[in-house]
Amino acid sequence: MRRAPLALATLASLALLAGCDLLGIEGASALAERRAAEGKAIGAACRNAARAIEDCYTLNKKSDKAAIYAGWREMDDYMRENKLEPVPPQLGPEPARTAKADGESADEQVAAADGKPDAKADGKPARNKKAGAH
Repeated sequence: MRRAPLALATLASLALLAGCDLLGIEGASALAERRAAEGKAIGAACRNAARAIEDCYTLNKKSDKAAIYAGWREMDDYMRENKLEPVPPQLGPEPARTAKADGESADEQVAAADGKPDAKADGKPARNKKAGAH
């Protein structure tokens, strides 16, 4: 009869350990699987959006490159088999923030993005700092 309490205690401890997944504690293998799946999804999305694999790596520096490539390659094969055309991205890239660090104002950044580096947003020409004051 002494085996019954030992077996009951063992079953109770196993039940508690199985509940760790319910608490949101991920094991190393579950974390690795999730990261690989996310990388594959990123790669597939990049291929579907007609992005080069190098651009995909650059845009997703924290993701695993092997997983991104696997997803990109799988989507490429799928699109070729089903004769699907890529869907170009609807949103453009974010504007570069390096000009702001160099001391340019937001108006000058907008004007430079429009291809008019000498004009401010209010329509007045920007002063040339190198020309000197008269």
